[in-house]
Amino acid sequence: MNTPVHDIILVNERDEQVGTMEKMEAHRKALLHRAFSVFIFNNKGEMLLQQRAGGKYHSAGLWTNACCSHPRPGETTIAGAQRRLKEELGFVVPLQKAFDFIYKAGFDNGLTENEFDHVFIGEYEGEIVPDPSEVSAFCYKSIDMIREELKTDPGKYTAWFAIAFPLIEAYRKEI
Repeated sequence: MNTPVHDIILVNERDEQVGTMEKMEAHRKALLHRAFSVFIFNNKGEMLLQQRAGGKYHSAGLWTNACCSHPRPGETTIAGAQRRLKEELGFVVPLQKAFDFIYKAGFDNGLTENEFDHVFIGEYEGEIVPDPSEVSAFCYKSIDMIREELKTDPGKYTAWFAIAFPLIEAYRKEI
């Protein structure tokens, strides 16, 4: 099981830091914490998806957006997003803040994601070199195809992706 030990930032509903805690403990206690989700598109408007590696501590094998994680204490959220994009997929690209949302999702292993999620978007056309301990597969898919799959086979996607996808879709229509 891929469970690196490090602290994450606990926050209130206004994203104000209220403390820090070891990542797995925060997930066992279902405490609200700061997180980010990165959505990458190619020049055709297709979204980059990754399939989470089999060793992930939850949602293993499910498809999701380019990357998600937590900024470390003392690290800005966008710096954390850039760091994880490089660590998970092997590239860095300029990111733009899109919006935030709060969600809570429990998992069969007793862990709960309770996140104040900062959403970033970017565009990328280059080589992708995934870390196999994080990502088992990746692909670009059209928005229409993803929308259809979320209706017909929602269980193949992560809980947060199903929540964030319509928000990303609406955001991209506005810009």
